[in-house]
Amino acid sequence: MSRHVAIVTDSTAYLPQRAMERHDITAVPLTVVLGDQALEEGTEISARSLATALQKRQPVTTSRPSPELFAETYRKVAESGATAIVSLHLSSEFSGTYDAAVLAAAEAPVPVRVVDTGMVAMALGFCALSAAETAEAGGTVDEAVAAAEKRAASTSAYFYVDTLDYLRRGGRIGAAQALLGSALAVKPLLQLVNGRIELLEKVRTASKAIARLEEIVAESAGASAVDIAVHHLAAPERATALADRLKERVPGLAELHVSEVGAVIGAHTGPGLLGAVVSPR
Repeated sequence: MSRHVAIVTDSTAYLPQRAMERHDITAVPLTVVLGDQALEEGTEISARSLATALQKRQPVTTSRPSPELFAETYRKVAESGATAIVSLHLSSEFSGTYDAAVLAAAEAPVPVRVVDTGMVAMALGFCALSAAETAEAGGTVDEAVAAAEKRAASTSAYFYVDTLDYLRRGGRIGAAQALLGSALAVKPLLQLVNGRIELLEKVRTASKAIARLEEIVAESAGASAVDIAVHHLAAPERATALADRLKERVPGLAELHVSEVGAVIGAHTGPGLLGAVVSPR
């Protein structure tokens, strides 16, 4: 890394590999525990393998990176020439990743600013991209952090799941717990609010829920310049169809990313997930 400020994030940002390479962003992997195996997201377990395990009802849990892994990452980044690091991570409401990064930052060989973005998936990824672009333009740590926080404040994330069971098991449905018991007859649309998953709407069928998701995303995007990411787990046809429709409906669409989420997020949402991140430029 030749620039002054380096950007570190975690594997739940789900950034395209080409974007990470272009902007020299480093991602620290979270871990998926499948049975008695601890596997690093992105390298040792695929989303498809995770979906298969969930469908077979195999026990799956997730865990944060260790402070030692963060410390090793910060050391390597510093050795590559960075004189400061901005470390951007998924919501601390979902994971202890932020806390592990803070512990490691205290012992890092260069100054490290750790940021809880309150985001996840490409909502986090867009924050990392904004910070990286600012750093590449010669921005300071404060300026890179401000760029990431500004992007986070304007970014929205919405998603549909076939069942709340996986979110319930992981204790990550927040206020959406009100759905439990009555959820069998409805399909929930959820959103990310203040770093937590909240109920947005209840819809009677999957097809109506996905159609409503499209409406919400198009309304959120408006006519200004906006980047959108469509995520899924074991539902590529749903994701492609939604992306194609959004191309027609969003006049200010700048970049559109379509990708399967990794194993960590997939473990908490289950197969059938369809999500969309709307991030104004």
